[in-house]
Amino acid sequence: MSNKKIDVRGVPVTVYSDKDMDFISLTDMLRAKDGDFFISDWLRNRNTVEFLGIWEQVNNPAFNYGGFATIKSQAGLNNYKLSVKEWVEQTNAIGLTAKAGRYGGTYAHKDIAFEFGMWISAEFKIYLIKEFQRLKEAETAQLGWDIRRNLTKINYRIHTDAIKVNLIPPELTPAQTSFVYASEADLLNMALFGKTAKQWRDENPGSKGNIRDEANASQLVCLANLETLNAHFIHQGLAQPERLKLLNQTAIGQMKLLLGDAGVRQLEGKKK
Repeated sequence: MSNKKIDVRGVPVTVYSDKDMDFISLTDMLRAKDGDFFISDWLRNRNTVEFLGIWEQVNNPAFNYGGFATIKSQAGLNNYKLSVKEWVEQTNAIGLTAKAGRYGGTYAHKDIAFEFGMWISAEFKIYLIKEFQRLKEAETAQLGWDIRRNLTKINYRIHTDAIKVNLIPPELTPAQTSFVYASEADLLNMALFGKTAKQWRDENPGSKGNIRDEANASQLVCLANLETLNAHFIHQGLAQPERLKLLNQTAIGQMKLLLGDAGVRQLEGKKK
């Protein structure tokens, strides 16, 4: 579960995700409403109750239709009041929830929160949807970056173990051992990028990252594959010059395929 904030026309609104569902704080949204207005005022309205009931029927297999029928029959009456707690207890609803603690308050599933936004104002609802979409796009972009970075880690252990077992004698010093690992890392860099990590740094003196930080998704997919292949060649006892030639040939072939792959393009945030 994660909590984030979006700014809706100067009003900070909390958003949290739980079990693939996004919830938005109605309590925060109320700060944008002129005059006294309470969630219970919205909840007792017959149109609100009907909307919530339909939403629960579509999304909640455990929805209590009997409890809902009782509430619906009384909704809209002048003397009828309904709290979020009572709604949840009587209908087993999942679209509304009350939280305690630091981020306490009443939260609603995004579908319901957007509907509630209309009670604030039509303008507020539009900006709420816009800022929520901006948040989700930012999360998707971050997820794509995490996937790209993690691709190179998938086969990292296979590669380093092959180096340790086959290329590092016990008598080597720590400095010599580090050189062997760096040499094999640069072997992959040469095969894929055509340059070593140092050559890349010399060409990009202002960059805070490294040659692999700047790689695109296609290159990182290929790099993960080259790690496994190089580990296989090391176990076979192939010399480094021969491995470089074979790895470079593989990199050229794979990049041609990957650059045309729709799934990889999607990782890079491009249109299919």
